[in-house]
Amino acid sequence: MIGAKLAKYRAVGVITLRHQLAYMTDFLLRSVFLLLILFIFVQLWSAAYAGTGEPVVAGFTLKQIVWYLVFTEALTMAFPHLCLRMEDEIKQGDIAIRLVRPLSYIGYHYMAFLGEAALRFVVHLAAGSAIAWCFVGPPAFGAGWAGLLALSAGAMTVAFLLNVTVALCAFWVEETRGLEFVLQKLQFTVGGMLLPIDMMPDWLQRVCAWLPFQAVLYMPARTAVDFAGSPLARFLAVQAAWTLALAALAVFIYRRGVRRLHVNGG
Repeated sequence: MIGAKLAKYRAVGVITLRHQLAYMTDFLLRSVFLLLILFIFVQLWSAAYAGTGEPVVAGFTLKQIVWYLVFTEALTMAFPHLCLRMEDEIKQGDIAIRLVRPLSYIGYHYMAFLGEAALRFVVHLAAGSAIAWCFVGPPAFGAGWAGLLALSAGAMTVAFLLNVTVALCAFWVEETRGLEFVLQKLQFTVGGMLLPIDMMPDWLQRVCAWLPFQAVLYMPARTAVDFAGSPLARFLAVQAAWTLALAALAVFIYRRGVRRLHVNGG
């Protein structure tokens, strides 16, 4: 019985993956945009390191910083716009069709999210690696690749739960794009996308340590470029803790929202 239920969710992920493979033009356009972003950041960080005259800044070499940006950008661009999709389903009433199917509404979107994000991540990682290889040389991170793989699944899960929590607010506010905008900017800043948390002021590092955003971008990228200096076990534990907490919050919001939907008649 459990195996049959898991097979249904696995099928959702596979179908989503196949669907995305039919839109390779979209991936190519995104890859071009990614290359442009990374080219600009490579120039900025090269100038910054040249200005300091130091080969290592806050524990990062220029090569590590560039590859760190490749990993964070690849993850960031991998995440689908879940808020827009769920918002449209709720506003247009399509959620009623989802609710009568023998699948968890959140579980369905989770597998669809993973299927799409996994493919996007691989494509964008390949594109970003090409430009990083050209400017700072090939990666030599050894076990860091295993750390990246181990933490990327948790990163996508936490990212999904953050997005679904915001998306489910559509039961009350209908328009969630403003909330999604704030969420994205928090990931860009205190999530460590543009700047490793290690380079932030001490007080801000302490704040970031209590937020879930570090589990999405900073931890996988930090582990990839410096596996020996990264506490992998602690990072995995932090991801697991935030997964449980955010999952409980998402389920709570979903149940309250569905109850409200039934009361209002759709």
